[in-house]
Amino acid sequence: MNPDILKIFSRFFRERSTEYLKFELRELESLFGMLLYSSLVGYPAPPTFLTLRLLPHLEGELRAMVDRLYREDDLFGELTGLFDIG
Repeated sequence: MNPDILKIFSRFFRERSTEYLKFELRELESLFGMLLYSSLVGYPAPPTFLTLRLLPHLEGELRAMVDRLYREDDLFGELTGLFDIG
């Protein structure tokens, strides 16, 4: 194979894998925050003492969740765009 084609494939897959990892990280952070703040929306929550001990470490995450809430209005659209469905 042509070395240029290999470089193009390598760059393409590296960029895609980075997008997938960023998306997965955002989703895991959202899940973690949801576990801790679940009592606010009526889901069973972890023990209160555990939530209170972790709360100071999540100040930035709470701000990010609120920002994401206002910014992202179409999660399904983001998923279909990420996986090139359409």
